[in-house]
Amino acid sequence: MSEDEPVETPTEGDELPTEPTVVADEPMDGSAEDAPVEEERDPLEVALERAEFAEKEIANRDAEIQNVRKRLMAEKAELIQFGGMGLARRMLTVLGDVDRALDNVAEDDQTAVAQGLRLLRNKMWHELQADGVIAIEAKGATFDPARMEAITTLPASDAYPAGTVIDVLENGYLYKSKVLLPARVVVATEEA
Repeated sequence: MSEDEPVETPTEGDELPTEPTVVADEPMDGSAEDAPVEEERDPLEVALERAEFAEKEIANRDAEIQNVRKRLMAEKAELIQFGGMGLARRMLTVLGDVDRALDNVAEDDQTAVAQGLRLLRNKMWHELQADGVIAIEAKGATFDPARMEAITTLPASDAYPAGTVIDVLENGYLYKSKVLLPARVVVATEEA
């Protein structure tokens, strides 16, 4: 617009443009009774509900965090308790080799090699016991599949009723309360 053009001012007959009026609560089809009317809720009530929901969420997450901490502490304690299990298992294989070597040495052999093997075997066994290794006593006991592995079976007799261990082929060991190596045994069974 330039300065020379006159500015039109509204006169009495002219109407000013207005925005259309929209009624929000009434549906377009005219059925006012069927439409749900949303009540305006008290902001304090809404805030209290949100705060209660947030408190429950915080309590749930706090409980979840506590459960994770407890589980991690239990796992850490178990790792500390059974941390030497792998080394004990490897040392037991060496002890088994020493035992097999001693099986080929006579009881009355007093040579330096025989005495050295006996000394080595005793020292290794005492160190393993000090760390928590326990031998599984299997011969004559009732067969326990959690601690023993049945290699073969023989018919039951008066001396060995069914379910009893007749012989131990390989010794078994526990590390504290866990099976380190199962005992390999011969078990008496009922004849089928």
